[in-house]
Amino acid sequence: MKAIIPAAGLGTRFLPSTKCTPKEMLPVLDKPVIQYVVEEALEPEEVTDAIIVSSPDKPSLLSYFQPDLSLEQLLRGRGKEAYADAVAEAGALPVDFRFQYKPKGLGHAIRSAADAVAGESFLVLLGDYVVPARDICDKMLAVSAEHGGASVIAVAPCAPEEVSRYGVIAGERAGSLPGAEGAGDEEPGAVWRVSGLVEKPEASEAPSNLYIVGRYLLSPLVMDLLEDQTPGAGGEIQLTDAMERSLDREAMYAVVIDPLSGYDTGTPSGWIATNALMAAADPRFAGGFWDAVEERGGLSR
Repeated sequence: MKAIIPAAGLGTRFLPSTKCTPKEMLPVLDKPVIQYVVEEALEPEEVTDAIIVSSPDKPSLLSYFQPDLSLEQLLRGRGKEAYADAVAEAGALPVDFRFQYKPKGLGHAIRSAADAVAGESFLVLLGDYVVPARDICDKMLAVSAEHGGASVIAVAPCAPEEVSRYGVIAGERAGSLPGAEGAGDEEPGAVWRVSGLVEKPEASEAPSNLYIVGRYLLSPLVMDLLEDQTPGAGGEIQLTDAMERSLDREAMYAVVIDPLSGYDTGTPSGWIATNALMAAADPRFAGGFWDAVEERGGLSR
């Protein structure tokens, strides 16, 4: 199985920082965002490769995931073994690339990797969402296996007044992950059968409070439907539209995850908060982080 990671966007909200540095290469602690997503994609034993769909204007993404023996040797010669090991690890990850030459939407980006998945089910991980536990893909795979290889998406609950910001699902409760049998309909571990996908509904019209987060396990049918998918919202080819079309022909499920299990790095404020929260939780950085905060007089809202 392959995992597709769309990473061709312009990173407009981060300009001018992203004028020369791709948004996906911005660091979270000591690694770029994209490496966290690649490592998560490769966590399940079923996944053999990560396919990054990039823009040809982002050569630094390709360079990052290639071996750099001269840098490794330089670091080892200076006794910096840990840094050399980190460089070697990034260069050894099984990553391949496809290119989206025109910004035609998420669905178009994923379709650009159709040759890589070759008629198999595939994962999609959006490149601006970091999941330190790396456990969402395994949960989707477990649900899919329970339901004959069906497509599965990850969803999380939000407040009713926030549903207009997201795509939400319609459907009904269909079970639970093992160990979550007592979970409520919108609690982590609940499994739904999806009957519809609604983009940014008004609160009074939303079929549920479960919004789609950036993790998908999709059947070959969805990839096939993307081939002739017409432009939708924003004049772009939308993945959600192809997923909606697939519902008439095969089942789709959703697994509820904890909304706090991931960090959204897609906006400057989210990226800043992610760095702060992960630094405070990481033993390697927590001491120095809090020392620096206290040196400035602490934090206040």
